[in-house]
Amino acid sequence: MVQYKLSYFPVRGLGEVSRFIFHYANIPFEDNRIGGDDWQKYKSETPFGQMPVLEADGKVLAQSFAIARYLARKHGLAGKDDWESAQLDSIADLLKDFNTELRPYFGIIMGHSKDNKDEVYKTVFKPTLEKNLPILEKLLKDSGSGFFAKSGVSWVDFHVASYIETLEGLGPDVVANYKEITKHKAKVYALPQLKKYLDSRPKTQF
Repeated sequence: MVQYKLSYFPVRGLGEVSRFIFHYANIPFEDNRIGGDDWQKYKSETPFGQMPVLEADGKVLAQSFAIARYLARKHGLAGKDDWESAQLDSIADLLKDFNTELRPYFGIIMGHSKDNKDEVYKTVFKPTLEKNLPILEKLLKDSGSGFFAKSGVSWVDFHVASYIETLEGLGPDVVANYKEITKHKAKVYALPQLKKYLDSRPKTQF
């Protein structure tokens, strides 16, 4: 059996989708959560000075989506064929764009920016959600399966659900208007393969 070690900050963020894959597929791994001074010491050992980093029998892979796609392909969570896999990749890339649009607001929340929080909420956060959440709901409806792939649950469902959890914490009144996407998150979080992890993991804002 492959020995896996996933290193990431002690938050959900970009590492959570891979954690979900491991737990859903019941694959043992070392969940190496690194923060503070330990991150500064470890940073120079990473391929790109970033996390997450996956070690598989000593081999090293960086970048969150590369890691998630690799694990998803190995454990049946990347779509039923090449076309469905590519469609899932496109949704994941949409989430990247979504996240980039929200960066000014995230910067304020994380203390990296001194811009007016209420103003950026109105001009960036709220309209970005109102633009992107309907797109995700349409993609979900079009699949017809209750998940983003017609064939069923995939790594992208894990990624979207975790992202919606973050958005609910920052703008519950906005997210509550999109019933299908919140139902999707609830459906993913009700998967029995994830229950033990979800019940025991640390609670974080991101």
